[in-house]
Amino acid sequence: MHRIFITALMLICSNIFMTFAWYAHFKNLNSKPWIVATLASLGIAFFEYLIQVPANRIGYTVMNLGQLKILQEVITLSVFIPFSVIYMKEGLKQEYYLASLFVLGAVICVFKGVIVK
Repeated sequence: MHRIFITALMLICSNIFMTFAWYAHFKNLNSKPWIVATLASLGIAFFEYLIQVPANRIGYTVMNLGQLKILQEVITLSVFIPFSVIYMKEGLKQEYYLASLFVLGAVICVFKGVIVK
């Protein structure tokens, strides 16, 4: 369980970097040429990979590939929604609730042997 917690914590950190790399340029570099946004995003993504690759290696010792992927999707949605609402000022959308329910369903399916015995 300790390795799952460490993996999740590292993936949360890496996902924050990833979300900024993928989307913050819409707000911060919108008036700049796309190449500037790309290079800035690559710089941010470098730090994401420094955390994400070790996190996945640790996680793969205690979870299978499907579980690791679904954990990443849960974290992605958990990071993206506050980013969208707080940083990008887009507001909370109904679609996020539905997406969250579908991801919860995926968690139950993939982790069923772990959480439902």
